Amino acid sequence: MPRHVALLRGINVGGHRVKMDRLREMFEELGFDQVATFIASGNVIFSTGSDDADALQTRIEKHLASRLGYDVPTFIRAPAELEALTNHPLAQAAEGETPDTSLYVIFLREPASTELFAAFGSLTSEMDHFEVSGREVYWHIQGKLSESPLFARGLEKAIGNMLTTTRNMTTLRRLVAKL
Repeated sequence: MPRHVALLRGINVGGHRVKMDRLREMFEELGFDQVATFIASGNVIFSTGSDDADALQTRIEKHLASRLGYDVPTFIRAPAELEALTNHPLAQAAEGETPDTSLYVIFLREPASTELFAAFGSLTSEMDHFEVSGREVYWHIQGKLSESPLFARGLEKAIGNMLTTTRNMTTLRRLVAKL
């Protein structure tokens, strides 16, 4: 049975608190098997007979909205896709860097359009570097995330409030190891 990872946006931030056992129950209510959460930031591993990521994403979003009372944008990835992210040359180069340097992955719904590619290119600075790769954008920060002028809402505003979710490379590596 295919395994999937749901990367949920806005779980346990901004006043939207959800205990992980409750989140697991909500995924089990959808009939998913082998449901497990990973850290309390909205990462859910599950198995189901479907390989249709778009349909799964829509189904999960509708269910979570009905149970939680607010929208929870969901980004589905296969374990192999996440593993490929951690093996990307940027991820390999960032491994072992100083604590003041960070690598994040911004997850998109669709492959980046030409306009989005250009938007990320225009955001590149001495501190922030972006590499767009399909449905993901690598964000390499020279310094701490909180020091970037794009921290908080700055990035969202700059890319037109597009739905995204972001994970740091350390979390992704640990998630892949769990898979």
